[in-house]
Amino acid sequence: MAPDPLSSPPPVIPPGMPPLATPGQRFTARLIDIVILGAIWTVALTATGALQYTMDHPGEQDMGKVTLALIITMALYFGYEGVMLARSGQTLGKKALRIRVAMLSDGNVPAGQGWVRAAVYVLPGMLIPLLVGTVFWLVNSASLLWDKPFQRCLHDKAARTVVVSAVQ
Repeated sequence: MAPDPLSSPPPVIPPGMPPLATPGQRFTARLIDIVILGAIWTVALTATGALQYTMDHPGEQDMGKVTLALIITMALYFGYEGVMLARSGQTLGKKALRIRVAMLSDGNVPAGQGWVRAAVYVLPGMLIPLLVGTVFWLVNSASLLWDKPFQRCLHDKAARTVVVSAVQ
């Protein structure tokens, strides 16, 4: 019987690739990184004066200042993710959980692809006021649960990366 020309060969894990990180490890690492994101957000809100309410309308914030704080936050968080992943494949959350991002092709640190991964993860956050960013983040993060066999999120697929154990 001839092989089906429409079927693709099964994905191959490169020899010597560490085991994949568990969804629990990835989730916990991301929670740690979200605390960092929250700290950046708080500093940006404070620095822009967005936490101060207007005298004319108590309880209302200046949405221009909130938007500026969002832009600052996402830019800084993009820098954090991009630099950390390009250098070592690990954010602080991933270091704490002893997991890392690796190129699917060879297991190496993602270098420039770390920036691609960071962009696909972080930049949709700019659309949080429209809820598009929030919905994207939820779908993106949950997608590892049904991606087989590598358990990759959309940002992993865009950068051609996987998340693996950093302990050998």
